[in-house]
Amino acid sequence: MTHGPNGEELPDAVLFSCSMNAIRSPMAAALMKHLFGTHVYVESCGVKAGVLDPLAVEVMDEIGIDLAHLHPKSFETLADTSFDLIITLSPQARHKALELTRTMAVEVEYWKVPDPSAYDGSREQRLIAYRQARDTILRFLKERFAARPAPEP
Repeated sequence: MTHGPNGEELPDAVLFSCSMNAIRSPMAAALMKHLFGTHVYVESCGVKAGVLDPLAVEVMDEIGIDLAHLHPKSFETLADTSFDLIITLSPQARHKALELTRTMAVEVEYWKVPDPSAYDGSREQRLIAYRQARDTILRFLKERFAARPAPEP
């Protein structure tokens, strides 16, 4: 465990995973990096590697976070698998993470964040769903890694 800029207890390495590494897990990883910078190693992947969703890029750009450089990857293509915490954002990712970590000392959590690509409607209605997913992830991050007083040296 390490401590963030405001005394938060943070794992040393966190993996965010969803179904395709195209929307939720890239948003979560980017938000975690934005909040905690270099205090924690952050990566994302999917059960399968999809194609980065342009609406995810757009809603993250709205808050000043660039996702355009991301290349989606799967669990199998991760360069490093030494994580203290895996946060899954889809039932499929949770199942895959539990299957892969049966013999590892790693904590796996499931955060229920609806897939915004499942919503139909106008472009603006779909953007609202993507913003809701982004904001839900941000809220979960702030709740999970809440600022706490730094421990005494």
